[in-house]
Formats: sequence, structure tokens, C-alpha cells
Amino acid sequence: MTDIPDASATSATPGTPARPPLRALTPLEGRVVAVLLEKQFTVPDTYPLSLNALASGCNQKTARSPVMSVGEDEILTAIDGLKSLSLVFEGSSSRVPRFEQNLARVLNVPSQSAALLSTLLLRGPQTAAELRLNTARLHAFADISSVEGFLDELVERNPALVVKLPRSPGEREHRWMHLLCGEVAAADASTPRVSPDLGIAPSELEALRISHRALEVKVARLQALVEEMAGQLGISIDPESPD
Repeated sequence: MTDIPDASATSATPGTPARPPLRALTPLEGRVVAVLLEKQFTVPDTYPLSLNALASGCNQKTARSPVMSVGEDEILTAIDGLKSLSLVFEGSSSRVPRFEQNLARVLNVPSQSAALLSTLLLRGPQTAAELRLNTARLHAFADISSVEGFLDELVERNPALVVKLPRSPGEREHRWMHLLCGEVAAADASTPRVSPDLGIAPSELEALRISHRALEVKVARLQALVEEMAGQLGISIDPESPD
């Protein structure tokens, strides 16, 4: 199982025993901490999140890969695991329990790197161009080279926090994946996201992907606006409900 470096382990005071490296997260623990980071930026008025809002974010059908269907009991179990790692805290200023994330501080990474890790946790392997687009609401990277610079820094960590995947057939760019949940399976690294038998040129596929991502961002912004308005009105909603 891959260990994840802890901020306290890398910056401990001389003479003070350093805490051991963090264990690899479960997929649900990764989803929970990433949703908390995402919503901190997209719906700041309702952050920290209630358990109901956190469950809705974990079970979203858009901007999630893989799509999950988990109950509140499962999420609470994941939260307990994350609390033991100091990755999640429970607020005490409200009658309704609310939760907030502590990813950047625990991993000792800048907010830009935390945004990239969160987006990889939420959406799976992505190219640098896709990451720049998909992190737009969390951090506005100036260009793709800036994204790659932070990814390279995460690769150079000991142990590494992300990995650059081999190009799959029909793909022009390398994809990147986080290592917060352990090593990436060979099947996940080599399976292309789009069938190469569609008769579409690689450049057209890339254009379609970028267009699709842009639409996802617009939908997510509208969803965040609805959630913010509902929070101000004191209304509990399910973002995935057709009603």
C-alpha cells in the first residue's frame, strides 16, 4: 500500500518524533475530501458542508469518474477514517454537523497542487489541458505549462503524489493520475477513454473532449448557483433530482 507524506512528517521540529506517513486512502475517502475541497470554492456560502450536502456531492452524476452511489452511513465511516488522518474536521459552531477538509496542509502542498489532486480524485485520469479547464473554479492556471509545472513537483515528491500515464492508442497527450489511493492499476493506465474504432481523427476527438468539458463546467456553475440560492433560502435539495 502506497504511503502519502504528511506535512507534520516533513516539517517536524528537530528532536520531535515525526508522525508516520499517511496510508493510502480508500476511493470513498478520496471522493469525500475532494468534494469538500471543490465545494469550498464553488459554494463558499454553504461551506463547511452538512452530511446531506456532502452525500449529494459524492453521488453527483456529472463531473465525477467513477460515478458513485453511497449512503450517509458509508460516508460517515469514510469521514471517521479521514479524521484520524487530520484530513477532515467537524465544525462545532452549528447544531447540524458540518465538515471541512485539510488536504493542502496535511500533504504540505500549495493550493494549486491541492486543486489538481482534488480534480484528479473527482474525475480520474486527465491531460494537462483537461486539468487546466476542470480546475478553473478552484484555481485559474495561466497556461498548460503552469499546470505541468505543478504536476512535475507532485511527481518529484517522495513518495510521488501523481503519475504520468503512458499514452493510450489514439491519444495525443499523456494523462495524469493521482496516487492518493495507491498505485494505478495497469488496466486503468492503458485503457483508452474513447474507442479507436469510431472513425474520428484524434484531433477531432480532442476537440470533442474539450467541448464536453466546457459544457460540464457550465452545468457545474449553474448547479453551484442553485445550491447557493437554496442554502440562502434554507432549502435542502438533491442536485441530481429531476425536480
